[in-house]
Amino acid sequence: MRQTNGDDVNRAVAGCLATLRPVVDRDWANTTAGRLEWDCRRTAEHVAGDLIAYAGQLAGRAQEDYVPFEITLDEDTDNTGLLHVIETTGVLLATTVHATPPRVRAFHPYPFQSADRVGFAAMGIAEVLLHTHDMAEGLGIAYTPEEDLAEAVLGWLFPHVQPGPAAWPTLLWATGRGELPGRSPVTEWKWRNNLVLPAGRVTLTGVRPAVARDLRMGGDGGFDWAGDGPFDGTRDACGFLLKAYEGGVHRPEFGVFVLVREEDGLAVGGMGFHGAPDEEGRVEIGYDLVEEARGRGYATEALRALAEWALAREDVHSLFATVERANTASQAVVTRAGFVRVSDDGEESGELAYELRR
Repeated sequence: MRQTNGDDVNRAVAGCLATLRPVVDRDWANTTAGRLEWDCRRTAEHVAGDLIAYAGQLAGRAQEDYVPFEITLDEDTDNTGLLHVIETTGVLLATTVHATPPRVRAFHPYPFQSADRVGFAAMGIAEVLLHTHDMAEGLGIAYTPEEDLAEAVLGWLFPHVQPGPAAWPTLLWATGRGELPGRSPVTEWKWRNNLVLPAGRVTLTGVRPAVARDLRMGGDGGFDWAGDGPFDGTRDACGFLLKAYEGGVHRPEFGVFVLVREEDGLAVGGMGFHGAPDEEGRVEIGYDLVEEARGRGYATEALRALAEWALAREDVHSLFATVERANTASQAVVTRAGFVRVSDDGEESGELAYELRR
């Protein structure tokens, strides 16, 4: 499980071409693509259209809607020519992913209205893998992509899906294309890009399972960190995220966020939830900052933004945080963010409880 990149887009497209080139002499226009309603030719056109659309969104930094790209093939374009179009549009997306800075986001509707370069790469790879499968199934030929590509797509776009014994069968099941023992058939599905929330001088960037694993193992998660890098609390929180993901109970919007400073792009801390809301709509929140970023108000700004987002949801009625009795700086953060003290365990636990209600 890792981040996807432009090279992965090229690898996915290469696998598609290698699978379909031996059958370009077949009648794609009159062959249904697997379980889809489209024929194989229409499906191949769709793949090319998505690849160039994602490249256009990312290159143009579109923010409000899709840039209206549409591929129109020449009337005499045969199946070989169509594969060349897929190859070319794949190169366009791969090149755009390589050239785009990591903090850039562009419009994509689901579920939070934007995606970064890794998200667009993963979506492009998913389109290629899944629709090559559909066409291969319709044409009666074998197709199995490289396992690490399927695993990367799952970890990046399907963080709400419990990993299975193998990535490719799990991805097929998660998109309604296959079965997994012990799991009900999937009839409706959507992938999920990560949530990013602006918070004044910092931005809260949602952590995907692949990033969480790297952070938990002592890496930087793909972020440039201020000071000595992430504090222990952030790494521990990523461990809990991974446990929830592997157990199939992870809800990405109630996971971990890295706080990225706007002025220089450095990560200065972590913030997030200790899990999904309980039956009463209560959810616990925690945070930490690298030492050199403390005392500047970053945590307060981030906590206010995250609390506002959470309390605007129907499934959240209150937030609470526990703060060590001796940590007066953290007590000041929650107080400035609007939390009020609701209990004092005193000498027994050395912690104070604070709550913020809708």
